Amino acid sequence: MDSLTIPRPDDMHLHLRDGAALASVVAHTAATFARAVVMPNLKPPVTTTAQAVAYRDRILAALPAGTRFQPLMTLYLTDTTPPDEIARAVDSGVVHAVKLYPAGATTHADAGVQHLDALDATIDAMARAGMPLLVHGEVTDGEVDIFDREAVFLERFAAPLLARHPSLKLVIEHMTTAQAVAFVRAGGPRVAGTITPQHLLLNRNAIFAGGLRPHHYCLPVLKRETHRQALVGAAVSGEPCFFLGTDSAPHARDAKEAACGCAGCYTAPHALALYAEVFDQQGALDRLADFASGFGADFYGLPRATDAVTLVREPAPVPEAFPFAGGEVVPLRAGGTVGWRVVDG
Repeated sequence: MDSLTIPRPDDMHLHLRDGAALASVVAHTAATFARAVVMPNLKPPVTTTAQAVAYRDRILAALPAGTRFQPLMTLYLTDTTPPDEIARAVDSGVVHAVKLYPAGATTHADAGVQHLDALDATIDAMARAGMPLLVHGEVTDGEVDIFDREAVFLERFAAPLLARHPSLKLVIEHMTTAQAVAFVRAGGPRVAGTITPQHLLLNRNAIFAGGLRPHHYCLPVLKRETHRQALVGAAVSGEPCFFLGTDSAPHARDAKEAACGCAGCYTAPHALALYAEVFDQQGALDRLADFASGFGADFYGLPRATDAVTLVREPAPVPEAFPFAGGEVVPLRAGGTVGWRVVDG
């Protein structure tokens, strides 16, 4: 198969930043994707429906003229998020999920949750409303090895949370381990997982190939090859609990190539081509449409896209960098090529 046409895909996990940074990157996603679930970890974080509506307005204003891209907004869960805020979010029609960051787990997670047990009333309101809870599934306990933090989170927090809230819709974001794959599979139709291109294509050796590679550093961090293989198996399985979420996270070059570099891989400009490489390698291109364009929309109760994009098997160069808020952002595989090119979208 040398060309493939699929419904326009959805990115169910995306960082767009704000201000000049937002204006620099939003067109890269909008060129290919119909919709994206936009993360709320700004500074300050998007903790209220009113803030989410205002952020959505800024995203729409930054889009190129004629773009039909739809941002799907989220709220940033804190220890003080009240149940009433969930009701306001549902009524808004533009907030589609709530994001749980354990305090300190990743970029701009300082205001995240420290006492999950104290939020049962708020999470119950989400469960009753059918609003998904999206989790950055890592513990922040310094005694837990960084490569084990996802597995420990699932056992220590995610499993008890589902037991307390049996109707809660839960998404394990940017899954990185075989344990996460098994957890999602065991959760039934109310549990899902998003998978990034970097976790499908790279294992943890890539961080240290020929030296320290800051543009391969993300959180959760890349894992062993056995875990990468488990993720690939999940992505191409055709199971509706697994779907596309890039976690594309732009940082300025000098913030990545620093003594204490930021976590995140920037993949938005060529994400769909990277996924196509994985599915092609597995002889599963016929399953890419559901993974990229169907299962995520189904889980969120959204209609699937009616227009389409076409990919052709043709090497496409990846620029060394893109302009970014007065500086530049370095994409994953900068200076190399991807094996597919989007020719429509």
